Parts: sequence; C-alpha cells; structure tokens
Amino acid sequence: MADALPKAMADLAVSKTKELKGTEKRDTLIELEKKYQMRWEEDGVFEVDAPSIDEYPLEDISADELREKFPKFFGTIAYPYMNGRLHAGHAFSFSKIEFHTGFERMKGKRCLFPQGYHCTGLPIKASADKLVKEVEMFGRDFERYKEEDEEEEAAPAPTQKGPKEDLTKFNAKKGKAAAKKGKAKYQFQILHSIGIPLQEIHLFADPQYWLQFFPPECKKDLTNFGARIDWRRQFVTTDANPYYDAFVRWQMIRLKELNKIKFGKRYTIYSIKDGQPCMDHDRSEGEGVLPQEYTALKLKVHEWAPKAAEALKGKIPEGANVYLCPATLRPETMYGQTCCFVGPSLSYGVFKASENEYFVITDRAAKNMAYQGIFEKEGVPEKAADLQGSDIIGTVVNAPLSFHPQVRVLPMDTVLATKGTGVVSCVPSDSPDDFAMVTELTKKADFYGIKKEWAELEIHPIIQTPTSDLLAPYLVKKLKIASPKDAKQLLEAKELAYKEGFYQGVMKVGEFKGEKVEVAKPKVREQLIKAGLAFAYSEPENKVVSRSGDECTVALMDQWYLDYGEENWRNIAFDYVEKDLETYSPDTQHAFKGVLDWLRQWACARTYGLGSKLPWDPTFLVESLSDSTVYMAYYTLVPWLHKDLFGREKGKGNISAEQMIDEVWDYVFCRTELTDDLIAKSGIPKETLKGMRRDFEYFYPLDIRVSGKDLIPNHLTFWLYNHIALFPREYWPRSVRANGHLQLNGEKMSKSTGNFMTLDDVVKKYGADAARVALADAGDGIQDSNFVEDVADNTILRFYTNKEWIEETIKDANLRTGPLNDFQDTLFDNEMNALVHEAKKQYEETSYKLALKAAHYDFLNARDTYREACAAAGIPMHKDLVNKYIRLQALILTPIAPHWAEYIWLEVLGEKASIQHARWPEVPAADPALTAAREYVRSTSSNINSAEAAQLKKMAKGRVSDFDPKKPKKLTVFMTEAFPAWQGKYVELLKEVWDAGANKQKVDDKELNGRIAKMGEMKKAMPFVQALKKRLRDGEPAGKVLERKLAFDEKTTLVAMVPGLKRTAGLESVQILAVEEGSKQGKDLTAGGAEVEIKAPVAESALPGQPSFFFENV
Repeated sequence: MADALPKAMADLAVSKTKELKGTEKRDTLIELEKKYQMRWEEDGVFEVDAPSIDEYPLEDISADELREKFPKFFGTIAYPYMNGRLHAGHAFSFSKIEFHTGFERMKGKRCLFPQGYHCTGLPIKASADKLVKEVEMFGRDFERYKEEDEEEEAAPAPTQKGPKEDLTKFNAKKGKAAAKKGKAKYQFQILHSIGIPLQEIHLFADPQYWLQFFPPECKKDLTNFGARIDWRRQFVTTDANPYYDAFVRWQMIRLKELNKIKFGKRYTIYSIKDGQPCMDHDRSEGEGVLPQEYTALKLKVHEWAPKAAEALKGKIPEGANVYLCPATLRPETMYGQTCCFVGPSLSYGVFKASENEYFVITDRAAKNMAYQGIFEKEGVPEKAADLQGSDIIGTVVNAPLSFHPQVRVLPMDTVLATKGTGVVSCVPSDSPDDFAMVTELTKKADFYGIKKEWAELEIHPIIQTPTSDLLAPYLVKKLKIASPKDAKQLLEAKELAYKEGFYQGVMKVGEFKGEKVEVAKPKVREQLIKAGLAFAYSEPENKVVSRSGDECTVALMDQWYLDYGEENWRNIAFDYVEKDLETYSPDTQHAFKGVLDWLRQWACARTYGLGSKLPWDPTFLVESLSDSTVYMAYYTLVPWLHKDLFGREKGKGNISAEQMIDEVWDYVFCRTELTDDLIAKSGIPKETLKGMRRDFEYFYPLDIRVSGKDLIPNHLTFWLYNHIALFPREYWPRSVRANGHLQLNGEKMSKSTGNFMTLDDVVKKYGADAARVALADAGDGIQDSNFVEDVADNTILRFYTNKEWIEETIKDANLRTGPLNDFQDTLFDNEMNALVHEAKKQYEETSYKLALKAAHYDFLNARDTYREACAAAGIPMHKDLVNKYIRLQALILTPIAPHWAEYIWLEVLGEKASIQHARWPEVPAADPALTAAREYVRSTSSNINSAEAAQLKKMAKGRVSDFDPKKPKKLTVFMTEAFPAWQGKYVELLKEVWDAGANKQKVDDKELNGRIAKMGEMKKAMPFVQALKKRLRDGEPAGKVLERKLAFDEKTTLVAMVPGLKRTAGLESVQILAVEEGSKQGKDLTAGGAEVEIKAPVAESALPGQPSFFFENV
C-alpha cells in the first residue's frame, strides 16, 4: 500500500468539531438510552396498525368515522438517498417529524412514522461505475494508488455561489453532492472517509451492493437516535423490490391514462457523457437550473472585415451564407438594432449548420445547438474555421427588422463566452448596456480601432413606455452612468428598463404597432422564425455539472414527460396550496406558489441508472423524482406485501408481486370499488383486499410531510401534483413543513473544512437525547438553522445533574406535606401549569425551539427558583410539588428527550408502562394573578440586586456615598397603590384603542405612537404604555389593567418576600413602606401598618407594581 494512501485518508478525517474532555456522565446517559431503545424494539412500541375489519367491518363504518373514533397521525420525511451515511443535516429534518410524532402520540393518536430508502436514479450507478474504473487503475484494495496520481475525468468540485433570496428558486447551494465530496477526489476515498474498510470498497463496484449495505446503516443510525419508526414498513425503491416496482408501474400507467404523461420534443438539461437527460438528483452542481430559451437571430455577413476574410480563405465554400447568430431574450426590440457586438478576446468558430449555411458562434453554443436539431448532423458540431473576436470587428451584417438594414460588428469587452452565443445584438433605444457601449465607442473610436461613424447610426424609438420612448438613454442619464464599467448602475438600469418595457411598453413600429410588448413579443419571435431570419435556441440558465463530472448542455429530445404546469392541473394545485395546505410558514406557502407559477414539463424517463422500467417503453427507466411522489401511500400497505426490504419474503397478506395488478392498487387506494372480477383476476382473497383498503383509508391522508426547503422546486411540488391527479380529494396531503439547511457551530457543514458530522458521529459523541435537544434548539424556520455542539454538551450536564437531584430529592424525608402555602408553593404550582400549557402550544405550532424553552429551560429555572425561595424562607419544599415537578418534567420532555424521560418515568416514578404510551398532562389553566405575582417577585428581586450593584459600582469609582454595601445593611422598599395623575390620559387612550374581546390593538403601533407623541411626555409615556400592553398580552384581564389595578396583592406579596430577601441579599432588616403621592408619611407594613416619616427622595418614584428601594447601613 502506498504511503500516500493513509495520508490522503488522514486529510479527509481532520475535524473542526468540539473536543470533549470528560465522558463519564455522557456514558451513563447513553447506557440508559441503549437499554430503552432495545426495550422499545422488543415490545414493538412504535408498530401501529389500523383497527381491523374483524373489529369494524369495512362496510359498517366510514373512514372519517373510524378516524374520529380512533384518532390517527401519519407523518413522513423525504426518504434519504442510499449512497452514504446520514449526516447531521438529515437528522435535523428527521427531528421535526420525530418531535411531531412524539407529541401526537401523547394526544392519544395511533401514530405512524415509517421509513424507506431511495435508490433510484443516477448517483449510485455512476459511483459504482467510477469504482470499476478505480479498481482497474489502483487494484482491488487500491494498493497502487499514489497521492500524485491524476484522473483526467474526475469531477470538478462544485463551486459555491452567492446567496439567493428568491424563495421560489432554490438552487440547492448546499446540495447533497457538494456535502459528500469534501477533499476526496476518488470514489473509493469518499467511501473510506465514512468508515468503510479499504478491503471492502471493491464490493461497491456492484450498484446492487449499495442497496444491501446502506439501508441497514440508516436504520441503525435512526434507532440509535431514538426514532419512533415502525420498521416493519421499510423498503428499497427500484425493481430490486418487485412490489414497489409494481406500485411505480401502476402510478405511471394511470398518469399516462389521465394524459398527465405525454410524449414529444422538449428542451431538457442533457449530459453528453451520460447520453441522457440530467435531472436534479443527477447533478453535483446546478440543482434547480432549467433550460433558458432564446431567439437566435441570423445576421447574414454582407462584407467581412479584412482579417476575418483572410482567416476564412479556402475554408468556406464559395457562395455559402455565413451568419453571426446573437441570442436574445427580447426579439421585439430588433427593430432598433444599430450594430452587433462580439468579445474582442473571445474565440469563435464557424460551424456548418447545413450544406449552404454557417454560423459564427462560440464552441459552447455549438455544443448546445448540436443536440437541438439546428445542425444538419445531430450531435456533431462541424467546425469549418476558427476566428478571433477582434478579427471580426468591422464586418458588415444584415440586421433583420431593423431601421438600418446593414450594421457593423463592434467590440464589447463584457461579452461572455459562457452566456448565449458570444454574439450580442445592439439595441441602444431600450438596452442601457448597449447605449452605454455605443456612447463609449463614439467617444473613443480610435482607442477601440473603429471608425466613429460605425457607432453613430441613428437611434430610433421603437417602444413607448410611461417614462419615455427612448428608455435606455433616459435611464443612463438619470442614473448618471458614465461608462460601460459602471456595472452596478447598469444592472439597476437594465432591471428597470426590462420591467417597464415588458409590462408597460407599447410597440411604436412594425407589424404589431399599438400592441402591448408582452403580447407582441411572441408574435415578433414567430414572425422572425417563420421568415428564416431566426431560430429557437436553448441553453442551461446557469452551469450544470452531472454527477459523472460532465458539464451539461440543453438537448431538444423526444421524451416522456409529466405535463406539470398544465392549466387546469396547476390551478387546482395553486388553489389547494392557497386555501387548504397547512405550510406552517408564509415563506413556505410563498415558495410553493412561486414554483407553481414557473414549473412546467418534467422529463420522467431516462436510460441510465437504477429504477423501474417505464411500463409501455421498457428501454426507459422511471426518473428518480418521478417514482418518489406518492410512495407514502405504499407505506400503509407494506406489512401486507413483504417482510423484508427487497420483497423476497411475503407479508401477512401472502400476496405475490405478480398479483399486485393495476386494478388492485386502484381498489386499495379508494379509486374503484371491489368486484368479483378483481378478486378472480388478482387471486387475492376478498378479506385481504378489504384489509389493505382499510389500512390505506385509515392512515391516509398524510398529516405532515417534512423536508428541506430545497425540495420545494421539485419533489414537494411533484408530490402535491401527483396526489391531486391520482387520489380522491379527501386523501390529498394535509400539511408540509419545510426547514432550512443546518449549519454546524455557526458555519456551513463541509467535509473539506472538517466542519462535518454524521448522525452516527453526533449520537456517539453526545448521546441521543442531548443531540435531539441541540437539534430542537437549532431553529425552526425556513432559513438556515444552527446546531451548536456546546448546547449538546451542556445538555449532558443538565440531564445528569437533574437526574441525580430527582433521585435524591424524591427520597427526602424532610419534604413538607399538608396544604400548599400561598406564596412559594402557589407561585411554583401556577408556573408549572403555565409552562405545561406554553409547551403544548409550541409543540402544536411545530415551534420546537420554543417548546424546548418552555419544557426544559424554563421548567428547570422554575424549579430552581422554588428551591431557592424555600431555602431563603427556611422551609422545606413541598412533597406534592416535588412529585408534580418530576412527573410533569418527564412528560413534557418526552417528544424531545424520550430516553431521559423514560428513565424518570419507569425507574424513579415506578410507572409500569412506557412513557411512550403516556398522555399529555392535564393541568389547570394558569391564574393570571399568580403569574403576574411570580413575575413581580422575579423583577423586584432582580431590581434590588441591580440597585445594590449600582451602589457598589459608584464606590469602586471613588464616589462618596453614605452607604457601604459591605457593612451591615437595611433595605427599605417603597410601594404605592395609586398611579401618578399624569398617567390617566394614557390609560384612557389605551382603553380607546384596545379590543378586550380579541385581546389586541385596534390600530397599528405607528398610529398609536403618533397619538402618544402629540400628547406630550413621550419619554416617560412610552415605557408606561408598553408595560400596560405587555400585561394585557400576558393574559391579565383588561378590566384590571385598564382600571389600573394590579392582578395581585402587592402588599401581601412584598411582605411574603421579606424572609427571602433578607437571606439572599444578606440584610439585617427589610422594611416595606406604603406611600402616597405628595405625602411625607407612610405606613410600615412590616410593623403592623405603623405611621412613619418618609425621608428618602426615592420614595416618590414608586409606582403600583414598580417599587423603589433605599439602602442604608445599620
């Protein structure tokens, strides 16, 4: 084995992730996790079935009635692709459905969370083929590999582009292929980097071996994660599983019968190397990129520039027509051509299009045209000659439709070889870039080596807009664009010109004069093409690289395609997204609508890869995003069909794959009714068919689909379209939850930088529950979230410490019993009730970060506050409340941290059945008065500490003070029951604008703040009004708040706080004085209400609910 091999592998293994120091506590928790995972599997805790037809015959009860009687939940995640191990990003998406399932179980529902494995398509086959080549190159165990070896056809690493904000156009910048490659150049390195021994890698040269190896690894990783998956329902896709193969064939046949699948020529992203379309899942770069269709003009050469004429001597047949072919997106502007641009430094080819026609374009454009029926020979761009752009300058060409029948070819340095044909038409009336360039050429003709008059042709107005009929010159002047190098301003001008010209422009010239530009544009295009003055041309709108390393083109192919975007189908889907589909986020709904607006035909067949054969044309395979749209329905039937991944062992229905004819799928999916003919034709017993239908109609529709946002432009929209086409409306999906990508420790996950973790890495390092907490804490929106290892690490300590505290405290014989007191006990009891309700609300809204806050962080803080309050008052905690805390803490953490919760439930509380079967706790609603009192105690204690800290700070700076906090001290707290008179008018204003019934403002904040400003006293009025609004939003009755009454008894609360304050602040004494505005006398509440003289000026700043403080030495 070459020395370079271990070094190369070591480079791949470098990690930037956190290094743990001590693992004893973690190991203790992991040991418990393994124990309960094994028990859950042995007891089949997550295996769930529909009520049988023996209990409730199919004809006796409707599906709706059955679901009403036995509530169900069915959730899935997009099944992962089986060309590697699951990583932390996968775990993030999994966690969303995992937490949701855990919570729905606690509502008493039969919860189905199944999992399959996606194997269809190009990636596995392409990777296997690479390994065949690498084994030939380096030996079976790669013993001949040396680090300096080069492979000419190795795929280039994907380049990362800048962020894209348009939610309707996800380009999967953090795509799967990019995530997997890292520094690995060869396929065997990628496999070795995920832990596969070198001696076993050669087995992966067989694509079927991937299907055997990775699904069990996926199951192991998810089991170790504590996933609530019914593993009886797992399967692999492709014809490796004959049952799934039959399901896909049924789906495609029915879609074709519904005229959703069609055949015809269409533009598609195409890999010349692979010899087939390159769809999203086949790409290492450019996911979501579509063909961009242009109008390519034919500008016939009238007179060559001398250098070009010399270069072409003897290479072009005499009498042949040669055309420069600019590609434009604005054919309606061709009336305004004044010249034609080429890039002086670019290389061009003269390509044979037909016997008598030649095109001057870039090699890249020719490569695209070769597969679009443009050239005489399909797939063969015949180059007759090479030309340098600078040699073409000065050539005279005909300009179709233009006021100027003949124009010159002029230089433009910004012409790109990677966009269009490398030839650009010039319309200075409507293109700011063109106007800026011809202006420059006119000013600096000698510098550019041209004659000035070539750039001075008259600019004719061709489109009238509300702004001008010469929009480009107007914008260049308005934005003060001085040269073609003012790129930022030119980009702005270009966007303004296009939007106004297209949407508000009216044609001033030509056959379609008087028509709106958006109406005239396709007509002008058709006119040009019919006259032989132009042709259709397409190319990828951005760079696309296949997983085989080929930079893709666009081909015009005869293809089977799904007619997404067909008007009626699209309208139904759009209406469903807008009115019925729960998306949990406006951004997600907006993204779906955007995709439905632009998504059109999608090729559904290919010739290379793994998959099911197209039923009516077996030379094709069903494309990987087309066999993965309605497989959630298949999950409901798996136990009937097969017991293993590959369908080799029959399921409980004792049905062969051959018996699963199309009519059977129709019946079980509620598309048709049962007939004797179906029973006879399929050979499946009547009761078996009914049982299968029961399982489908009970679990369907899908309640939630969870996926990364990058699947909205393809899989998730296809999923919606196909359900609408194939199933009755009552079985269309109920909701979809799209999440962002996952960062690791605030940075993009990347193998190449070492900032990368597999799910196995995460769980081994932190344990399942700590990993799950960190995933819940990572975030919930459609924007990217952040897995922070410190959160997972700190969770280990929190769980271990809390476990120890619970074990010790529940045995404490000194705990108090009897009635709860009306201060520490009552406030803690009420806070627990409030947090249980808050956690439930957040779980229901799938806001797991906030659910975690309520169920874990805040719940723990509430316990700590209670414990400290009791200690400060010199009383033990109450036994009933300690037990209530332990029980509630276990229950409300169950969705997120089930292993820790299970330990507390079974081992500490002594429950007999798993907490996975427990219900969400029913507790009384929180009392707003007690909640307000609890908040008052917290804020008052905090303010007292802050006041003392401020005094210490003054002393540290050398300021003179009568009070030394280091000496024995006394605290006087001033409170009052009456608000200052000036606040009355603001209370009246809030009464006017507050809707007590809806508990919200009737006007927006801007209007309210404006009214406050007009009343004067803005500086002190704003905080006052905001405080009142907070109390209202926190649930305090409007009557009490707006009548300026506290929801609790402030006097009683302050007096109850005295023992705790003395202890925590180290005070000799605490005096509570009730004061009134303008009075020099107060009542000492700690001395039976005795009258005392008020000397401290700070007494005047006391407000109801906001006491003031005075420290002094004693």
